[in-house]
Amino acid sequence: MTVALLGLALFAGIAAWRAQQPVALTAQFFSDRVVIPAPLLVALHGGDRFLAADLETMRLAATGLDDRGVDTGYLVRAQREVARLNPCHEDNYYLANGLLTWGGAVEEGNDILRAAVECRFWDEIPPFFYGINLAFFQRNNEEAARVFEIGAQRSPQNAAAMRKLAVMLRAEQFTDERLALNYLIQQRDSAADPKLQDMLDKRVIRLQGLIVLREAQRRYEQKHGPLTTLDQLVAQHLIESLPTDPLRLGYELRDGHIELKKLKIAGLEEQP
Repeated sequence: MTVALLGLALFAGIAAWRAQQPVALTAQFFSDRVVIPAPLLVALHGGDRFLAADLETMRLAATGLDDRGVDTGYLVRAQREVARLNPCHEDNYYLANGLLTWGGAVEEGNDILRAAVECRFWDEIPPFFYGINLAFFQRNNEEAARVFEIGAQRSPQNAAAMRKLAVMLRAEQFTDERLALNYLIQQRDSAADPKLQDMLDKRVIRLQGLIVLREAQRRYEQKHGPLTTLDQLVAQHLIESLPTDPLRLGYELRDGHIELKKLKIAGLEEQP
């Protein structure tokens, strides 16, 4: 509970700040979803890589979010190029966290966050996002604590809260799914664009389904021992049916823990 309260208080301040800086999603430069390599973008914009990053972020938001939903493969490829142009780009790391990491492309989204942590040496928000993701998705509490300490060094206002999170992560296993849920709800509610808010809402619903499953798993294992399949939760009438994932990825039992399934994206080999 203490971890959840600390995290919620910290993110509430971040969300209030972020609400004043909406991601631009309305620009329509191109209608296709071709990803232009970073060197070519620089050349097309007169050698100005920062301008190229700004315009490409607007384009990827406009074409990667449409009435069909998030084009994750396109966003991964395009956001990688933006990160190569300008790893400090604020909207790029914010979109990567909400739409990629929490949409099943965990490593791909976290790569962009990690670059933002290194580039934005003054900014506490990328370390906060990345630290939560390390603890929640990868169960790497030691690295998450290290990243929170980086955030604490950058934020006099939130330093105590971040250091407290780091200490508690090192002292006990991170199992507070509700901290992650509160954090994701705050990110959704701070989104100014309706399309982005809708996409983030799907991730909130997905995480709520995971919480239902994990609570059922705890009740099951108190009576029956280790869970071996998700269907046992239904068979024992702990839940009526497995939750529906709006992203259509679903859930899986991995190393004794129920986890969000990750998205496998083809054709994303690293470019030289």
